[in-house]
Amino acid sequence: MTSIEVPHPPIVSRDQWLGERRKLLAREKELTRHYDRVNAERRRLPMVKVEKSYLFDAPGGELSLKELFEGRRQLVIYHFMFDPSWEKGCPGCTGYANALGDLGMLSKCDTTFAFVSRAPLIKLEAWRERHGWNIPWYSSFGSDFNYDFHVTNDEKVAPVEYNYRNKAELEACKVPNAIAGEEHGISVFFTVGDDVFHTYSAYARGTEALTDARALLDITPYGRQQDFEASPPGWPQQPTYG
Repeated sequence: MTSIEVPHPPIVSRDQWLGERRKLLAREKELTRHYDRVNAERRRLPMVKVEKSYLFDAPGGELSLKELFEGRRQLVIYHFMFDPSWEKGCPGCTGYANALGDLGMLSKCDTTFAFVSRAPLIKLEAWRERHGWNIPWYSSFGSDFNYDFHVTNDEKVAPVEYNYRNKAELEACKVPNAIAGEEHGISVFFTVGDDVFHTYSAYARGTEALTDARALLDITPYGRQQDFEASPPGWPQQPTYG
């Protein structure tokens, strides 16, 4: 027996349900096709050369941004909120890290994934060990990296910007938490020879679904590298089913 006191969808016959489901399926397919078009447009974004020489603290010593690629072509960095004064990582970012699936496909597609935070490395390592994560995690403490990629805001250091909005726009949208201090985001980099280029960044809710290898590859210049994708000529591609 179904209690009418419990909020629930309408109860209909199987045939009625199937008719409504088919209508929704058409909308879902429309959404998938639109998602593919957006990804194709993203693969055609230009890129910007990274001119600064950033250094990151790593377990083996300091590393450059180029070294974070681990010899691969593409690098995806999740900007994990962890202020140097905090003893714990951001709960939301911790939830994101816990939601990550198998990222093995990334290395097969010449792509590296890592976390970067401003907290000292000893705090990052302790938080990572506590949660059992195996994602590389680097400290950007003492560099401009977080400020330049707009995941730490301090008007004394740089003009406020988050999710491509300046301070006035953020205030108008009533987003006060982004105006000062730490925020989260995700940035993508591409390397050609000795040069590193910034290709893409997303912030706020733009990051919440990027927790599996396919979704992360979708925000890179080369995408999933499968032949169903509409990519520029010369992009690496393999058969989608094969």
